[in-house]
Amino acid sequence: MEGVPHPVPRTVEEVFTDFKGRRSGLIKALTTDVEKFYQQCDPEKENLCLYGFPNETWEVNLPVEEVPPELPEPALGINFARDGMQEKDWLSLVAVHSDSWLLAVAFYFGARFGFGKNERKSKRTTMFCRTKYCFPLLEASLVSRFRSD
Repeated sequence: MEGVPHPVPRTVEEVFTDFKGRRSGLIKALTTDVEKFYQQCDPEKENLCLYGFPNETWEVNLPVEEVPPELPEPALGINFARDGMQEKDWLSLVAVHSDSWLLAVAFYFGARFGFGKNERKSKRTTMFCRTKYCFPLLEASLVSRFRSD
């Protein structure tokens, strides 16, 4: 993963900011940087993962070697299905797995810092429920990109 350490979020608001940054990076990989992303997911390489970072960047890389990892890991081996599926179906699959990973990271931070019941119910739930995830945003992008299909 990226060599620059990111601050560990400790409040509900910081977790949400971390989530939004990671989500923006993933959306960028799946939409505006899709050609670069597609090329980096070479099926001939080992198990690759798509990482989103709090600073709104993304990276395709091998999973971390430490066990257990510091954070939950994204879907492993996203590159293997690339050439066996239509591009838009593969991108949709990666988007769904990315959404799951984003939530896993956010809930990891929530569990790690033991947010109180009131914080969990009022703030985080409202913020996360009002946010569009990768898959719905990608679907809108794919409609215009693959209109001829």
